[in-house]
Amino acid sequence: MTVYVSIEEAAERLKSAHRVLVIGCSGGGKSTLSNRLCERLGLPYVSMDRDFYWLPGWVKRDKAEERVLITETVARPRWLMDGTGQSTFDLRLPRTNMVIWVRLPRWRCLLGVTRRGFRYSGKTRPEMAEGCLEQIPDREFLSYIWNFEKRTVPQILLQLQRHGPDVPVLQLKSHAEMRCLLDLLGAPA
Repeated sequence: MTVYVSIEEAAERLKSAHRVLVIGCSGGGKSTLSNRLCERLGLPYVSMDRDFYWLPGWVKRDKAEERVLITETVARPRWLMDGTGQSTFDLRLPRTNMVIWVRLPRWRCLLGVTRRGFRYSGKTRPEMAEGCLEQIPDREFLSYIWNFEKRTVPQILLQLQRHGPDVPVLQLKSHAEMRCLLDLLGAPA
């Protein structure tokens, strides 16, 4: 059974956590939150997009190689990993001290990904592999976000239960809740 925790309890647990997983829908603010958490907790930042999934020019990395890289990374003593990647929960959840699930409404995620597309258009975002130039989101990507709760969340719930039933999970459903968590953790180190 998945163990959900309050923001206050999560903040206390995070102060001694060595390995944290930040998951959620694209455009919800996972990467921004992850970077701010890393500043406060002194954890190394790992972006699944940049470090595992993509090669320059939006070339998808081979799945077997991707799994090897993830296996090596999760074996490290300390990290904060930004990315949902439900197909690798079997590798990541058993090593995770806490899951932070950014679960904003879909309109917020659509707005976030659209803003990001315009902000970084023609440039590479910091959490993306070199040479992966940001584009305005296409219909397929927008559909993925629109249907995330219906299509992806049931799989996330199943994977959490299967591979991390005792791992505490904090669900953040607004930017205000994200700010509250960061406030509870104090100023960056």
